[in-house]
Amino acid sequence: MVDGKTEALKKIEDDVIALKESPLYEERVKNKYFPVIGEGDYSAQIMFIGEAPGKNEAKTGRPFCGRAGKVLDKLLEEVGIARKDVYITNIVKDRPPGNRDPLPDEINLYAPFLDRQIKVIKPKVIATLGRFSMQYVMNRYGLERELSPISIIHGKVFAVPSEASAKLGCGDVKVIPLYHPAAAIYNQKLLKTLEKDFEIIPSILS
Repeated sequence: MVDGKTEALKKIEDDVIALKESPLYEERVKNKYFPVIGEGDYSAQIMFIGEAPGKNEAKTGRPFCGRAGKVLDKLLEEVGIARKDVYITNIVKDRPPGNRDPLPDEINLYAPFLDRQIKVIKPKVIATLGRFSMQYVMNRYGLERELSPISIIHGKVFAVPSEASAKLGCGDVKVIPLYHPAAAIYNQKLLKTLEKDFEIIPSILS
């Protein structure tokens, strides 16, 4: 099964690399950036989904390897979860110029790759990092009626309805919206909120 997952995820990577119709493709080539597909355990119970790669990520091809990644690593460590045991990715796999937010058209173009990743890995928990991934995942996975501003629903746990999981092949999965770790770099209050919200994750799996 792991070999089958490896093959399926490699195909996703190849398809992203060849995505010349992306408006971010030229930016990737011009700057000698890498697409950032994702990394971690292919059978992870927890999948973290951010928004789009930053400069450090695009230079290395690794998700969350810059300052926000250090925050994420610390949050995982504090709740006893090893980074190697989770899977980390973004909706948009190429870096938007100037670290701007991903545009709706970019999210729509790259989101099918994320759907394929979720279908292959079949996590028990999807933790969205930031409002863009929260909005996409909740709308796509049958939780649109539960959608509210992240300031209201962060740290709450939502079960994906069975009809949505059957249609999308994602298995029995729960979604927990979280603030993006980058937001906590300069805001101590948000960091405390993230720390509290992260404590919920292990309990979802037990």
